[in-house]
Amino acid sequence: MSESNNPTQHPDIVFRDDVTVELVKASANDADVIWAARVSTAGENSLDEINADPSRSAGLINYLARERHGSPFEHTSMTFFVSAPIFVFREFMRHRIASYNEESGRYRELSPVFYVPNKDRKLVQTGKTGHYVFVDGTPEQYEVSVAAMKETYTLAYANYKKMLDAGIAREVARAVLPVALYSSMYVTMNARALMNFLSLRTSREGSHFPSYPQREIEMVAEKMEEHFARLMPLTYAAFEKSGRVAP
Repeated sequence: MSESNNPTQHPDIVFRDDVTVELVKASANDADVIWAARVSTAGENSLDEINADPSRSAGLINYLARERHGSPFEHTSMTFFVSAPIFVFREFMRHRIASYNEESGRYRELSPVFYVPNKDRKLVQTGKTGHYVFVDGTPEQYEVSVAAMKETYTLAYANYKKMLDAGIAREVARAVLPVALYSSMYVTMNARALMNFLSLRTSREGSHFPSYPQREIEMVAEKMEEHFARLMPLTYAAFEKSGRVAP
């Protein structure tokens, strides 16, 4: 086999099977929901709720979630720093309910970090679109997948470097890189938007509406959910109680 079809792995190439989510900043707690909701009946007196103990108004939060009065949940903000394969971000940006800023391949040379699934990743899809499940692949299928991915990534990065070394612009050279390349971005959303995202991008028993997320974006969603549950425990409990339906 020629060198172009079986390239030597570049010493800087890294293969990962994880995602990371860091909560960068947040203005989000259960009290934010309560004072925003109380203005309907209390007017300026709703300001008294800003420093009040939100636990005494857990019933109000449950009511808002159950009856899908969603606007009070929008008076919150959470910003996450996410590191994941580019194909995850393309799924992310289908959600028009958040603000995004992603690392740019036009303005910086991209690092050779690529996604390779671990052995727990289910590889085989069965059933019809919209009503399907993924099942474990065989050891042979896993080995074929990993070998093909690594070979492709190595060749793609070698060509990317070759183009850069020839003086070709980064925005042109990046065209040869696969969507399994890792990127990073900031994601900012409010609690209502996050609940909508979680309802669609996680699969849970007891959810009122079934969801079939790609596993890799579900991994990101699970980490975001952990931060949400810690920041807004009453709102999170109401989300769970209402069948994981966004208000």
